[in-house]
Amino acid sequence: MIKRRTFLNLAAGATAVHLLTQCAKRGSRQPSHTNLSNTLQQTRVYQSNAGSLAVDLHASSTYVTFGDRLANLLTYNSSFPGPTLEASPGDTVRLTLRNELDTPTNLHYHGLHISPDVDNVFRNIPPGEQYTYEFQIPNNHPAMTGWYHPHYHLNVASQVFRGLAGPLIIRGDVDRIPEIQQADEAILMLQDIEPIPDPALQEPHPLGKRWGREGNLVLAHGFQNPVVNVPQNGLLRLRLINSSASRIYQLQLKDHPWFLMATDRGAIAEPKELQTLLLSPGERAEMLIPGHREPGEYQLINQPYDRGVDDIISSFGDEVHQMTGVVKPTQTTVATLRYVEGDRPTPLPLPKQLIPVEPLPLPTITREFVLNHGLDSTAESTGFTINAQSFVMDRINTRVRLNDVEDWHIVNNATIDHPFHLHTNRFQIIERNGQPEPLSAWKDTVSLKGNETVTIRVRFDDFVGRTVYHCHILDHEDQGMMGILEIQAA
Repeated sequence: MIKRRTFLNLAAGATAVHLLTQCAKRGSRQPSHTNLSNTLQQTRVYQSNAGSLAVDLHASSTYVTFGDRLANLLTYNSSFPGPTLEASPGDTVRLTLRNELDTPTNLHYHGLHISPDVDNVFRNIPPGEQYTYEFQIPNNHPAMTGWYHPHYHLNVASQVFRGLAGPLIIRGDVDRIPEIQQADEAILMLQDIEPIPDPALQEPHPLGKRWGREGNLVLAHGFQNPVVNVPQNGLLRLRLINSSASRIYQLQLKDHPWFLMATDRGAIAEPKELQTLLLSPGERAEMLIPGHREPGEYQLINQPYDRGVDDIISSFGDEVHQMTGVVKPTQTTVATLRYVEGDRPTPLPLPKQLIPVEPLPLPTITREFVLNHGLDSTAESTGFTINAQSFVMDRINTRVRLNDVEDWHIVNNATIDHPFHLHTNRFQIIERNGQPEPLSAWKDTVSLKGNETVTIRVRFDDFVGRTVYHCHILDHEDQGMMGILEIQAA
């Protein structure tokens, strides 16, 4: 088994954080403090041992203070974000989720290629009950950065927005590349929240709920502007996860090079230098950051991004400040990278090769999926739609056959961004706006700007059953922008 590299500590930035844990069902307003020092350790890591990973997760209400602001969040094991789960191909995972919330919930293993009978978004775990998920990571599963979060329809946006999310790491071939083995690691889960102490006031303003709620506090692994250490002459592997309910991040590492090494479903063929990294909700990226610059501090900046709702928000003027879940885009320092003394006299180079991305064969079927607001007279709903239909729990929208390769032509007829997410299987992006895309990555989420088109190519490997595809602006999914996919035996 691959030995896990030590995760870096995150030194707290300007805001110290204290967790005050209490189960929501008990309703107490006087939970005990969990004091943290000035250095935040990465959230607890549960790593598989001897081919097995067994974890108990408790979803509950947790009071958290950010400076002088108190928030009532939802957490796994009173941790914000939730504990890191780490396994390898072939491992058996046994995860028991105890629901200590006052609403139903479940778990989605975002990024894992496992049976939809296990990764079952239709499962209902009522308040006060528990369910044990047991499955095996396929032997050929790629190394990747994923995450876990609730996916109980109509509760998805509210539960994720209030904090329910945690990293999910699969080790594999890329971890055995010599330069990667020597790299340090850090994870930053990107979340935005609205610090509100009273659970009864958590419902967002109708504008935020309609177009996708955003919070006025942007956090990286639970902190405002944490410090991530970069070893002088070393190499940092930075895993980035957009676990926000609606916010799209436009990230730049100011005055410092960084290189993409992996996307949603694993490594790319070779490191690629980026100026800007765009991450829509659900997307992940792994970046390599060489410690070859002058010692100092370098800011990871989130630039303002208009996902198509800025004009609507601006029309409300200063009223926006009183609207829960509605914010104007502003520049934010997400994290600060700080050089620390290393033990390397010469720089550790970037790897020249990572993992080749083999092209899928030509498709046997091409389908079209049209995303829209459902405001026209032909739609079955005034909510958000795919092919003029809003989600219905018992209606299968698309049937495919196991092992078939298909092209899905996704058309965004709306004027706002919609990130499209497919469960269970990964895909390759073939075209954008009618222009061929160079083959570069395996994905499970692709973002479409207003009026854009994208063609993805997918092979339905290994598993039959019912799963879903949907917009990962989670309020849009809750309002109907989701369809049921049935994978049938060949």
